[in-house]
Amino acid sequence: MTDNAGHAWLRIPAPAKLNLMLHITGRRADGYHNLQTLFQFIDHCDWLSFQLRDDDQLTLQPAIDGVAEQDNLIIRAARALQAKQRERGLPVSGANIQLDKRLPMGGGLGGGSSDAATTLLTLNQLWQLQLSFDELAAIGLTLGADVPVFVRGQAAFAEGVGEQLTPVPTLAEPWFVVIHPDVHVNTGKIFTHKDLTRDTSAISIRTALEQGGRNDCQPVVARLYPEVAKALKSLDYFSPAMMTGTGACVFAHFDSETEALSAAAQLQAEFHVFVAKGVNQSPAHKVLFSPS
Repeated sequence: MTDNAGHAWLRIPAPAKLNLMLHITGRRADGYHNLQTLFQFIDHCDWLSFQLRDDDQLTLQPAIDGVAEQDNLIIRAARALQAKQRERGLPVSGANIQLDKRLPMGGGLGGGSSDAATTLLTLNQLWQLQLSFDELAAIGLTLGADVPVFVRGQAAFAEGVGEQLTPVPTLAEPWFVVIHPDVHVNTGKIFTHKDLTRDTSAISIRTALEQGGRNDCQPVVARLYPEVAKALKSLDYFSPAMMTGTGACVFAHFDSETEALSAAAQLQAEFHVFVAKGVNQSPAHKVLFSPS
Protein backbone atom coordinates (compact mmCIF):
# COMPACT_ATOMS: atom_id res chain seq x y z
CA MET A 1 0.00 0.00 0.00
CA THR A 2 1.09 3.57 -0.60
CA ASP A 3 0.08 6.99 0.64
CA ASN A 4 -0.49 10.09 -1.44
CA ALA A 5 3.25 10.74 -1.55
CA GLY A 6 3.81 7.36 -3.16
CA HIS A 7 5.95 5.81 -0.43
CA ALA A 8 5.44 2.07 -0.02
CA TRP A 9 5.18 0.27 3.30
CA LEU A 10 7.93 -2.20 4.24
CA ARG A 11 6.96 -4.96 6.71
CA ILE A 12 9.82 -6.50 8.75
CA PRO A 13 9.77 -9.11 11.56
CA ALA A 14 11.16 -8.51 15.05
CA PRO A 15 11.81 -11.99 16.43
CA ALA A 16 11.75 -13.29 19.99
CA LYS A 17 14.83 -14.71 21.65
CA LEU A 18 15.33 -17.44 24.20
CA ASN A 19 18.09 -17.56 26.80
CA LEU A 20 19.13 -21.21 26.61
CA MET A 21 21.10 -20.63 29.81
CA LEU A 22 21.70 -17.57 31.99
CA HIS A 23 24.47 -17.49 34.58
CA ILE A 24 25.15 -14.43 36.73
CA THR A 25 28.86 -14.29 37.48
CA GLY A 26 29.12 -11.07 39.47
CA ARG A 27 27.72 -7.67 40.30
CA ARG A 28 29.42 -4.56 38.94
CA ALA A 29 30.13 -1.31 40.72
CA ASP A 30 27.48 0.42 38.58
CA GLY A 31 24.81 -1.97 39.85
CA TYR A 32 24.57 -3.98 36.65
CA HIS A 33 25.40 -7.69 36.61
CA ASN A 34 28.00 -9.61 34.67
CA LEU A 35 26.44 -12.62 33.04
CA GLN A 36 26.93 -15.41 30.57
CA THR A 37 24.06 -16.43 28.36
CA LEU A 38 23.32 -18.30 25.16
CA PHE A 39 20.91 -16.48 22.84
CA GLN A 40 18.88 -18.19 20.15
CA PHE A 41 16.10 -16.66 18.07
CA ILE A 42 12.72 -18.23 17.41
CA ASP A 43 10.43 -17.63 14.46
CA HIS A 44 7.70 -16.08 16.61
CA CYS A 45 7.80 -12.34 15.99
CA ASP A 46 6.38 -8.89 16.39
CA TRP A 47 5.96 -7.22 12.99
CA LEU A 48 6.82 -3.62 12.18
CA SER A 49 5.79 -1.73 9.05
CA PHE A 50 7.72 1.35 7.93
CA GLN A 51 6.80 4.11 5.50
CA LEU A 52 9.04 7.01 4.55
CA ARG A 53 7.70 10.52 5.10
CA ASP A 54 8.48 13.69 3.21
CA ASP A 55 9.20 15.52 6.47
CA ASP A 56 11.15 14.73 9.66
CA GLN A 57 8.19 13.57 11.76
CA LEU A 58 7.91 10.16 13.42
CA THR A 59 4.58 8.46 14.03
CA LEU A 60 3.92 5.15 15.78
CA GLN A 61 0.61 3.30 15.77
CA PRO A 62 -0.91 1.91 17.83
CA ALA A 63 0.23 3.27 21.17
CA ILE A 64 1.24 0.73 23.80
CA ASP A 65 -0.78 0.93 26.99
CA GLY A 66 1.29 2.23 29.87
CA VAL A 67 4.25 3.30 27.69
CA ALA A 68 4.61 6.98 26.81
CA GLU A 69 5.64 7.54 23.19
CA GLN A 70 8.91 9.23 24.20
CA ASP A 71 9.79 6.12 26.23
CA ASN A 72 8.95 3.61 23.52
CA LEU A 73 12.11 1.87 22.31
CA ILE A 74 10.96 2.07 18.70
CA ILE A 75 10.72 5.87 18.81
CA ARG A 76 13.94 6.13 20.82
CA ALA A 77 15.76 4.03 18.21
CA ALA A 78 14.43 6.17 15.37
CA ARG A 79 15.41 9.39 17.16
CA ALA A 80 18.90 8.04 17.77
CA LEU A 81 19.30 7.62 14.01
CA GLN A 82 17.94 11.12 13.44
CA ALA A 83 20.64 12.36 15.84
CA LYS A 84 23.24 10.64 13.65
CA GLN A 85 21.85 12.46 10.63
CA ARG A 86 22.20 15.77 12.45
CA GLU A 87 25.77 14.91 13.49
CA ARG A 88 26.64 14.35 9.85
CA GLY A 89 24.92 17.48 8.66
CA LEU A 90 22.35 15.48 6.70
CA PRO A 91 18.69 16.31 6.22
CA VAL A 92 16.65 14.69 8.97
CA SER A 93 14.28 11.98 7.74
CA GLY A 94 10.91 10.88 9.06
CA ALA A 95 8.83 7.74 9.05
CA ASN A 96 5.43 6.31 9.83
CA ILE A 97 5.71 3.09 11.84
CA GLN A 98 3.03 0.54 12.60
CA LEU A 99 3.52 -2.17 15.23
CA ASP A 100 1.75 -5.52 15.14
CA LYS A 101 2.55 -6.60 18.71
CA ARG A 102 2.54 -10.37 19.16
CA LEU A 103 5.27 -10.93 21.77
CA PRO A 104 4.17 -10.52 25.41
CA MET A 105 5.64 -7.66 27.41
CA GLY A 106 7.57 -8.71 30.50
CA GLY A 107 7.93 -12.23 29.16
CA GLY A 108 11.71 -12.48 28.81
CA LEU A 109 11.45 -12.88 25.05
CA GLY A 110 13.13 -9.56 24.27
CA GLY A 111 10.23 -8.10 22.32
CA GLY A 112 10.96 -4.43 23.06
CA SER A 113 14.67 -4.86 22.34
CA SER A 114 13.89 -6.72 19.12
CA ASP A 115 11.49 -3.97 18.03
CA ALA A 116 14.24 -1.41 18.62
CA ALA A 117 16.78 -3.43 16.65
CA THR A 118 14.43 -3.93 13.71
CA THR A 119 13.82 -0.17 13.72
CA LEU A 120 17.56 0.55 13.67
CA LEU A 121 18.24 -1.95 10.88
CA THR A 122 15.32 -0.91 8.71
CA LEU A 123 15.59 2.87 9.01
CA ASN A 124 19.36 2.66 8.50
CA GLN A 125 18.51 1.23 5.08
CA LEU A 126 15.50 3.38 4.25
CA TRP A 127 17.28 6.58 5.27
CA GLN A 128 20.49 5.44 3.51
CA LEU A 129 22.65 6.14 6.58
CA GLN A 130 25.04 3.25 5.83
CA LEU A 131 25.91 2.71 9.49
CA SER A 132 27.76 -0.56 10.16
CA PHE A 133 26.46 -3.31 12.42
CA ASP A 134 29.08 -2.22 14.96
CA GLU A 135 27.73 1.34 14.93
CA LEU A 136 24.12 0.18 15.13
CA ALA A 137 24.94 -2.23 17.97
CA ALA A 138 26.61 0.60 19.89
CA ILE A 139 23.46 2.70 19.51
CA GLY A 140 21.39 -0.31 20.49
CA LEU A 141 23.34 -0.82 23.71
CA THR A 142 22.27 2.65 24.87
CA LEU A 143 18.66 1.45 24.51
CA GLY A 144 19.03 -1.91 26.24
CA ALA A 145 21.51 -4.72 26.88
CA ASP A 146 19.65 -7.17 24.61
CA VAL A 147 19.41 -4.87 21.59
CA PRO A 148 22.92 -5.64 20.16
CA VAL A 149 22.23 -9.36 19.67
CA PHE A 150 19.13 -8.54 17.64
CA VAL A 151 21.09 -5.96 15.61
CA ARG A 152 23.81 -8.49 14.75
CA GLY A 153 21.22 -11.13 14.02
CA GLN A 154 23.13 -14.29 14.93
CA ALA A 155 22.71 -16.82 17.71
CA ALA A 156 25.44 -15.96 20.18
CA PHE A 157 27.16 -16.59 23.48
CA ALA A 158 27.05 -13.33 25.41
CA GLU A 159 29.11 -11.99 28.30
CA GLY A 160 29.45 -8.67 30.14
CA VAL A 161 25.95 -7.23 30.51
CA GLY A 162 25.05 -9.18 27.39
CA GLU A 163 26.82 -6.98 24.85
CA GLN A 164 30.02 -9.03 24.37
CA LEU A 165 28.83 -11.40 21.67
CA THR A 166 30.46 -14.46 20.11
CA PRO A 167 28.43 -15.90 17.22
CA VAL A 168 27.40 -19.53 17.61
CA PRO A 169 26.06 -20.51 14.17
CA THR A 170 26.11 -24.27 14.85
CA LEU A 171 23.41 -24.47 17.53
CA ALA A 172 20.79 -27.13 16.94
CA GLU A 173 17.52 -25.56 15.76
CA PRO A 174 14.84 -27.54 17.60
CA TRP A 175 11.16 -26.87 18.00
CA PHE A 176 10.12 -25.10 21.18
CA VAL A 177 6.95 -24.99 23.19
CA VAL A 178 6.71 -21.65 25.00
CA ILE A 179 4.26 -20.89 27.80
CA HIS A 180 3.48 -17.32 28.79
CA PRO A 181 2.07 -17.32 32.32
CA ASP A 182 -0.46 -14.56 32.83
CA VAL A 183 1.96 -12.40 34.80
CA HIS A 184 4.42 -9.55 34.14
CA VAL A 185 7.79 -10.09 35.84
CA ASN A 186 9.58 -6.95 37.03
CA THR A 187 13.19 -7.34 35.87
CA GLY A 188 14.52 -4.75 38.32
CA LYS A 189 12.86 -6.55 41.20
CA ILE A 190 14.58 -9.81 40.26
CA PHE A 191 18.06 -8.37 39.75
CA THR A 192 17.94 -6.55 43.08
CA HIS A 193 16.52 -9.47 45.07
CA LYS A 194 18.65 -10.52 48.02
CA ASP A 195 18.36 -14.23 47.16
CA LEU A 196 19.54 -13.95 43.56
CA THR A 197 22.63 -16.05 42.82
CA ARG A 198 25.39 -13.65 41.73
CA ASP A 199 28.55 -15.78 42.01
CA THR A 200 28.20 -18.55 39.47
CA SER A 201 31.60 -19.55 38.12
CA ALA A 202 32.30 -18.47 34.56
CA ILE A 203 32.34 -21.22 31.95
CA SER A 204 33.71 -21.48 28.42
CA ILE A 205 31.61 -21.36 25.28
CA ARG A 206 32.49 -25.00 24.66
CA THR A 207 31.18 -26.00 28.09
CA ALA A 208 27.98 -24.03 27.52
CA LEU A 209 27.42 -25.75 24.19
CA GLU A 210 28.27 -29.25 25.42
CA GLN A 211 26.74 -29.21 28.88
CA GLY A 212 24.23 -26.37 28.81
CA GLY A 213 23.46 -24.51 32.01
CA ARG A 214 20.70 -23.16 34.19
CA ASN A 215 18.92 -19.85 34.61
CA ASP A 216 20.11 -18.23 37.84
CA CYS A 217 17.02 -16.00 37.91
CA GLN A 218 14.58 -18.90 37.78
CA PRO A 219 14.49 -19.91 41.49
CA VAL A 220 13.75 -16.35 42.60
CA VAL A 221 11.08 -15.78 39.94
CA ALA A 222 9.42 -19.13 40.61
CA ARG A 223 9.23 -18.28 44.32
CA LEU A 224 7.81 -14.79 43.77
CA TYR A 225 5.46 -15.71 40.93
CA PRO A 226 3.54 -18.97 41.53
CA GLU A 227 2.19 -18.80 37.97
CA VAL A 228 5.73 -19.27 36.64
CA ALA A 229 6.39 -22.18 38.98
CA LYS A 230 3.17 -23.83 37.81
CA ALA A 231 4.09 -23.37 34.13
CA LEU A 232 7.55 -24.86 34.70
CA LYS A 233 6.11 -27.91 36.45
CA SER A 234 3.46 -28.48 33.78
CA LEU A 235 5.84 -28.13 30.83
CA ASP A 236 8.53 -30.20 32.54
CA TYR A 237 6.18 -33.18 32.28
CA PHE A 238 6.82 -33.22 28.50
CA SER A 239 10.45 -32.06 28.27
CA PRO A 240 12.92 -30.33 30.64
CA ALA A 241 11.60 -26.78 31.08
CA MET A 242 13.49 -23.56 31.72
CA MET A 243 12.64 -19.89 32.07
CA THR A 244 13.97 -17.40 29.54
CA GLY A 245 15.59 -14.17 30.76
CA THR A 246 13.96 -12.95 33.94
CA GLY A 247 10.67 -14.51 32.83
CA ALA A 248 7.81 -14.89 32.81
CA CYS A 249 7.93 -17.15 29.72
CA VAL A 250 9.15 -20.73 30.07
CA PHE A 251 10.17 -23.08 27.29
CA ALA A 252 11.15 -26.63 26.45
CA HIS A 253 12.65 -28.05 23.28
CA PHE A 254 11.41 -30.93 21.14
CA ASP A 255 12.97 -32.86 18.28
CA SER A 256 10.02 -32.46 15.94
CA GLU A 257 7.17 -30.10 15.24
CA THR A 258 4.73 -32.98 15.75
CA GLU A 259 5.98 -33.59 19.31
CA ALA A 260 5.88 -29.88 20.09
CA LEU A 261 2.34 -29.45 18.75
CA SER A 262 1.17 -32.49 20.71
CA ALA A 263 2.53 -31.08 23.98
CA ALA A 264 1.13 -27.63 23.25
CA ALA A 265 -2.32 -29.08 22.54
CA GLN A 266 -2.36 -30.69 25.98
CA LEU A 267 -1.31 -27.44 27.68
CA GLN A 268 -3.39 -24.87 25.83
CA ALA A 269 -6.52 -25.34 27.93
CA GLU A 270 -4.64 -24.05 30.97
CA PHE A 271 -1.96 -21.72 29.56
CA HIS A 272 -1.17 -19.21 26.83
CA VAL A 273 1.13 -21.40 24.74
CA PHE A 274 2.72 -21.33 21.30
CA VAL A 275 5.09 -23.46 19.21
CA ALA A 276 8.08 -21.93 17.44
CA LYS A 277 11.19 -23.04 15.55
CA GLY A 278 14.63 -22.19 16.86
CA VAL A 279 16.68 -20.28 14.28
CA ASN A 280 20.29 -19.15 14.34
CA GLN A 281 19.80 -16.22 11.96
CA SER A 282 17.33 -13.50 12.84
CA PRO A 283 14.25 -13.49 10.61
CA ALA A 284 14.74 -9.71 10.32
CA HIS A 285 18.17 -10.27 8.76
CA LYS A 286 16.74 -12.86 6.38
CA VAL A 287 14.26 -10.30 5.07
CA LEU A 288 16.56 -7.28 4.99
CA PHE A 289 19.87 -8.77 3.88
CA SER A 290 19.27 -12.07 2.07
CA PRO A 291 19.61 -11.94 -1.73
CA SER A 292 16.21 -11.64 -3.35
